[in-house]
Amino acid sequence: MYNNSMEKLHIPVLLSEVLAILDPHPGESYLDLTAGYGGHASKILDVTRQFKDSCLIDRDQFAVEYLKSEFPSEVNIMHSDFYSAVLQLIECGKTFDIILADFGVSSPQLDMDSRGFSYHHDGPLDMRMDRRQELTAEKIVNHSSERELADIFIRYGEEKPGRAKLLAREIVHHRPIKTTKELVDIIISKSKYSKTHPAARIFQALRIAVNGELDEIAQTLPLLPKVLNKGGRLGIITFHSLEDRLVKDYFKEAASYGEESQLRLINKKPIVAEKSELGINPRARSAKLRAARKD
Repeated sequence: MYNNSMEKLHIPVLLSEVLAILDPHPGESYLDLTAGYGGHASKILDVTRQFKDSCLIDRDQFAVEYLKSEFPSEVNIMHSDFYSAVLQLIECGKTFDIILADFGVSSPQLDMDSRGFSYHHDGPLDMRMDRRQELTAEKIVNHSSERELADIFIRYGEEKPGRAKLLAREIVHHRPIKTTKELVDIIISKSKYSKTHPAARIFQALRIAVNGELDEIAQTLPLLPKVLNKGGRLGIITFHSLEDRLVKDYFKEAASYGEESQLRLINKKPIVAEKSELGINPRARSAKLRAARKD
């Protein structure tokens, strides 16, 4: 099922580690909360061959259309944010043997200029994962107050307060700002040399704010045991400390009640990419995989 065109479109991170720790078996049902372009899903379903009881979710219409063209029609493919989708699955009484969430931005989202996710490409200030929603990065940049912008940069980009306030002030001074290049140029003009791109934290902060990413994760995590079968495995891949802290704290709490615990940790420390993978896919450098089992 996993073809060369899919590999070129998006390389799934920690693929061998995901397969090892979630240990799929023939006949097991699978739920992918962030299916993207199907890299993880294809390999797992190649093992389970359980299509009609499996579900792939994504909020990006481009990804959903691709999934529908590549996967068997028996697979349930939902165009939805994963919090709303999980609520629907709970209401329908659906449960799964394997659940995976990969919270990273997909390569096509980063590489398409028109999506506005990347500070390396010139495009509109969009950053919507679901293009049906009205809120865009352009609206946040051009209509938020200086204080609101600084708070976003500090809270979601983990930017230092002084720098966040400086950049917020410069952005307000240069409004209206329509493109990613305009925003990047403003940031660079007030930046000193660093190993990471000076716009990285700001773009992360805006993307999280546009898509409500942290709130969605926090709302969804406590629901996942309800859609996980006994003996089922749950794996979550994060890409920055804000996401990872939410997942780490939830897993720790869910596994802390002894025999009454909802989950048991499979790995106490997060799994990270090997050097061999980083040589092929540099975007895996910040990925962390945590997993748990429902006993």
